[in-house]
Amino acid sequence: MTSTPAPEHWILTLVCDDRAGIVHAISGAVVEAGGNITESQQFSSEDTGRFFMRLQVESSAGREVFEAALAPVTDRYGMTWQLDVVGRPLRTLVLASTAAHCLNDLLFRQRAGQLDIDVPLVLSNHPELGSLAEFYGIPFEHRPVTGAASKADFERRVLEAVEEHDIELVVLARYMQILSPELCEALEGRIINIHHSFLPGFKGANPYKQAHARGVKLIGATAHFVTSDLDEGPIVEQNVVRVDHTRTWEQLRSIGQDEESRTLTQAVQWFSEDRVLLDGVRTIIFR
Repeated sequence: MTSTPAPEHWILTLVCDDRAGIVHAISGAVVEAGGNITESQQFSSEDTGRFFMRLQVESSAGREVFEAALAPVTDRYGMTWQLDVVGRPLRTLVLASTAAHCLNDLLFRQRAGQLDIDVPLVLSNHPELGSLAEFYGIPFEHRPVTGAASKADFERRVLEAVEEHDIELVVLARYMQILSPELCEALEGRIINIHHSFLPGFKGANPYKQAHARGVKLIGATAHFVTSDLDEGPIVEQNVVRVDHTRTWEQLRSIGQDEESRTLTQAVQWFSEDRVLLDGVRTIIFR
């Protein structure tokens, strides 16, 4: 007796010009592939005239059968689309410097099974976080950046590592170097950064001391895609917490680092689950 193969759980994301009949056509293709839709989200952008959709589908059909059922619809509507497996760990390269909080949160949640990423390497321009990576069993590579030549060498190594490890996402976990426009372009749409919410007000060293001196009342963090426009890429996630005059600058820094860790990890999680779609200079997030 031949057993029926266990159904695979797929994620289907698609983007195209907004037209009538898209949802009906996609649903029909899913049914043709023997699929059952377990989650469905969609959005029509009035600003750009684009349609965005994310489906989770259970189907015993293999990838080739599923893609064959989708092909007439994706061709008809000129869709940009992607089919992936729910829960597949995303190949992720992490860049870091000396601050440990974001890297620690990412690696802890990966090991705890709370974050579907696979980190084959941590690259850093400082050696300080080597022991942290070792604790989590992640290979660590230190390449100092002291000038233009060493910076170019570091960025070449980033691209080599992306190729070598089939990297799908690069995460700047408080990596304190400005990336070249060439690297930003090469990794467009798959590199995420985190920064505190004080920019552009409090730049440079000790932003939390500056914030304390000015009596700030809100501390937050922004995770965004990296572009050649410094800290101005499409925003993936933001968080904020209220503070008051009783906090020391060290306490503000601790609160801020918690927000940075939480915000970056959330952005990475959404990206790993194919919940982040680009609509020009902004993002569509299917939570």
